[in-house]
Amino acid sequence: MTIAEQIRLIAENARMASHEMARLSSGAKNDLLLAMAAALETGSEGLIVENRKDLDAGTAKGLSAAMLDRLMLDDSRIKGMADALREVATLPDPVGEVTKMWKRPNGLMVGKMRIPLGVVGIVYEARPNVTADAAALCLKAGNAVILRGGSESIHSNRAIAAILQGEMRKAGIAEAALAVIPFIDREGVLEMLRQEEWIDLIIPRGGESLIRFVVEHSKIPVIKHYKGVCHLFVDASANFEMAEKIVVNAKTQRPGVCNALETLLIHRDAAAGFIPRISSTLGSLNVELRGDTAFRTLAPEAKEATEQDWREEFLDLILACRVVDTIDAAIDHINMYGSLHTEAIVTSDYSNAQRFIREVNSSCVLVNASTRFADGNQLGLGAEIGISTTKLHSFGPMGLEDLTTTKFIVYGDGQVRI
Repeated sequence: MTIAEQIRLIAENARMASHEMARLSSGAKNDLLLAMAAALETGSEGLIVENRKDLDAGTAKGLSAAMLDRLMLDDSRIKGMADALREVATLPDPVGEVTKMWKRPNGLMVGKMRIPLGVVGIVYEARPNVTADAAALCLKAGNAVILRGGSESIHSNRAIAAILQGEMRKAGIAEAALAVIPFIDREGVLEMLRQEEWIDLIIPRGGESLIRFVVEHSKIPVIKHYKGVCHLFVDASANFEMAEKIVVNAKTQRPGVCNALETLLIHRDAAAGFIPRISSTLGSLNVELRGDTAFRTLAPEAKEATEQDWREEFLDLILACRVVDTIDAAIDHINMYGSLHTEAIVTSDYSNAQRFIREVNSSCVLVNASTRFADGNQLGLGAEIGISTTKLHSFGPMGLEDLTTTKFIVYGDGQVRI
């Protein structure tokens, strides 16, 4: 069989298996996830052997130390994967939930019920733990899932999937509900993205280039976020100690992630008091500052910001800084340069906080808190499948509920339409 024929068969089988997953009870799904978690820990020695193949190949290819670290599995990380599956098992099952119900004048009771999406395709890079995490979330939501990980983690991904599929066989559940594309060449991805008859949704997880590639070639709806150009606005009424703490956390805790702070906006009335303070603190933490003229007047060590800096996702210890005259100017800047990911305001003014929440239309908007909280686990979703900066069908960190859709349900007692 050709690659195209094999991937079509994988997708067809996943569609058939998705019907079985949709019928599984919450208890059966939870038992499956718990069994998978235990099996990962039991099989840790074999997983580490397979992971070593990926690490050796990555070293030979000259992958960076950071990339090799993301690839690496040890007993602690395997336990982390297992614990994540156990956590998903404890989450409320969204399938079958009736979200609202109303009565029509003719007596009909109309409602909306959550149902699985069907077949979800995940295209991802590097981290082998995504194989287990994505499988757990999709299966708990009653879906089948097709996984296509990066070539750099192919041995690890196959080994993890094989353990999970083994528990599905033991439970009498079709293992086609958890499929792994076995091909590492790009043709495998392209064929997967053409299976619109069988796959309902594609979720890419990785860098901007991967996501743009998927969007460009997919015939299937794609959940995407290209970048996280996250802003924080220090209002005139901000508590400087609070603002400093939040800025430092948002920029420096993990600068290479999508919810890290990239642009700092400061109200002109707060500039003289806050800019020398924050520039000194960030300088001691090796953060490179790039500012407009007003900012550099108070922080002369800062480099001059360019127009591109306002649009940049640095993913590094670099921060673009601008002084604005009003909250309106801050909101206008965010609306012009933002990526609909995450924005924050530090303020003691309730009306300004409410305005910021109403008028900034990014997927996560925070008041007096770090942008680093834009994460499914941190927001109480238990786990996330990714972050969406598209408004259909989900916006922001995606949890179990976002792996379902709703259908209308109607109860009558003999009504006919006149």
